[in-house]
Amino acid sequence: MPTDTALLQEAGLPVTDLGPVLAGERHPLLFATVSGAHLYGFPSRDSDVDLRGVHVLPAGDLVGLREPEETRSRMWDSDGVEMDLVTHDLRKFVRLMLKPNGYVLEQLLSPLVVHTSALHAELVALVPAVLTRNHAHHYRGFANTQWRLFERTGELKPLLYTFRALLTGIHLMRSGEVLAHLPTLLTRVPAPPYLPGLITAKAAAEHGGADGVDAAAVAQDIGSLHRVLDGAQEDSALPDGASGFDALHELVVRARLAHVPAG
Repeated sequence: MPTDTALLQEAGLPVTDLGPVLAGERHPLLFATVSGAHLYGFPSRDSDVDLRGVHVLPAGDLVGLREPEETRSRMWDSDGVEMDLVTHDLRKFVRLMLKPNGYVLEQLLSPLVVHTSALHAELVALVPAVLTRNHAHHYRGFANTQWRLFERTGELKPLLYTFRALLTGIHLMRSGEVLAHLPTLLTRVPAPPYLPGLITAKAAAEHGGADGVDAAAVAQDIGSLHRVLDGAQEDSALPDGASGFDALHELVVRARLAHVPAG
């Protein structure tokens, strides 16, 4: 899974050298990818760049008395663009994979790769073993949270997040594929015809208002997509539970041992 500079630029990401930032991480990185609006296909000119990934803590950090730093977060400014890097220790990330958590799977499968490794590819290969019909609950819940935010703020961003979550959930239930890119989802799942126009409008400002949106009609469309997601979950060929526990356990142990300092 090599880094594709052209793909990163096509997604609207600023041209910046992340090498020194990634090299400055205290613990080995298995991968770092781009999430958020750039992954979802509707970044604005002033969108932050959200980097997400996995680090590997030394075994000693997990067996002593001190709480391990399972999640690390860094923020910085690159030529006026705010960037942040959030990484989880491998064990925590894998535990999240084994839950019906679509968010971490989107990070893992993001095609916008800024750092990768052989273990990253192994994690990707194990995704089918953790996908279940219960992932519909994740996307249903995320859509509800974003819809409430839209109702409170009237901003376009949470409205697009609502549609994106519902369409990702429907597509996943039907196909077994985690797809987070809204413009591509519009070619796979029937959706309201005004969504491309909303994506175009979102490009102007990260926190712009949903001007001209018929709130009552949109609420009807959201309710309809919720019903489609319910039906897709009921009819899905995905299993009720994950089957990848043992393979992921072995991967975590192997990765931890591979990063034991020589002594």
